[in-house]
Amino acid sequence: MVELQQQASDPTLWDEPAHGQQVTSKLARLTAEVDRYDALQRRLGDATAIDELLTGSTDADLQHELEQTIAGLEVDLEKVELAALLSGPYDAHDAIATVQAGAGGTESMDWADMLLRMYMRWAEQESLKVEVDEVHYGDEAGIKSATFTVHGPNAYGLLSAERGVHRLVRISPFDAQKRRHTSFASLDVIPALDESEAEEFEIDEQDLRIDVYRSSGPGGQGVNTTDSAVRITHLPTGIVVACQNERSQLQNKATAMSILKARLADLDRRKREEQMNEIRGERKAVDFGSQIRSYVLAPYQMVKDHRTNVEVGDPQRVLAGDLDRFIEAELRRRASG
Repeated sequence: MVELQQQASDPTLWDEPAHGQQVTSKLARLTAEVDRYDALQRRLGDATAIDELLTGSTDADLQHELEQTIAGLEVDLEKVELAALLSGPYDAHDAIATVQAGAGGTESMDWADMLLRMYMRWAEQESLKVEVDEVHYGDEAGIKSATFTVHGPNAYGLLSAERGVHRLVRISPFDAQKRRHTSFASLDVIPALDESEAEEFEIDEQDLRIDVYRSSGPGGQGVNTTDSAVRITHLPTGIVVACQNERSQLQNKATAMSILKARLADLDRRKREEQMNEIRGERKAVDFGSQIRSYVLAPYQMVKDHRTNVEVGDPQRVLAGDLDRFIEAELRRRASG
C-alpha cells in the first residue's frame, strides 16, 4: 500500500491515464479495506468498554447499547468474511451481465424481465451502479434478453455467484385457465475490462460490422428519435453486442466496444485455460434439469438453490433483491473446493 501511495503522489502518474486509473483504483480499494478494519477495531473497543462498565451493574440502557453494538459487529464481520472469499483475479472488476429468456415462450420472457428487475434491485441495495446497455423486448410481454453493466466493488465476484439457469413455477397470468407453468431464464456474467486492459486489447476494424438503428421500447414505440443505437458484429467469432442506452451514437458505440472487448477477452481466457469453469462456470441449456435455482410461487412458496440447498420461504423478498444468503452460500461452496 505504501508503494501505491508513492506512485499516486508521483506528478507524472497521469502521463499515462490508464496506468494512473489502475493505481488510484487499487489504492482506493485498499484504503477502504484498511478503513473498514480500523472502524471494526474501534467498535470492538467500544463494546469491550461497555462490557467492563456493566461488570456488577444492571444498567438496562447500557445493556441494550452493548447488544446493539454486538449485533452490528456481527453483521459487518460477516461482510468482511464474505469479501475475503472474493480473491479471484477478476472478482474486483465490474460485471457485464446478460439475462436471456429460455424455454417457455411468453412465460419465460416475462420471467426474464422479473429476473432483470431482481438484479437491479439487488444492485441498488448493495450500492452498486447499474447501466442497462440493451434490451430486446418480447412480442407480447417481458424481454427476450437484456445486457447490463454493474459498477462497484467486487461486482463481478458477487454477481458471478448468480450465473446459471433460473426456473420459475407459478400460475400463469397469461393462461385463461389459470394453469401452473414452468419457465426458464438464464444469467450470464463476465468481468469487464479495466481501462488499461481495454487499451491493451486491440481489435482489427476490418473484423467488425457496425450497424446503427433506432432503439425502441415495448410495443415498438421509439425510445430515441434518431438512429443512435449501435450493433457491432465481430465477424471472426460471430459475437454480437449492442448498446442503445445513450442518446449519442458515439457513446453507444464506445460502450458496445467495451462489451465486445470484454467478451473477446473472456473467450480468449477460456481458450487458454484447460478448464472453462474457472471463469464462466459450466454452461447448460436453458431448459428442464439444468437450473441452479428454483422459484416456486404455486402450489407453495419457496426459493431453493440446487447447488447449496439454501431455501427461503418468501419468494417475493428474494425477487425484491434479497440475494445475500444465496450469494454467500455459493461463494463459500466454491471456496471449499
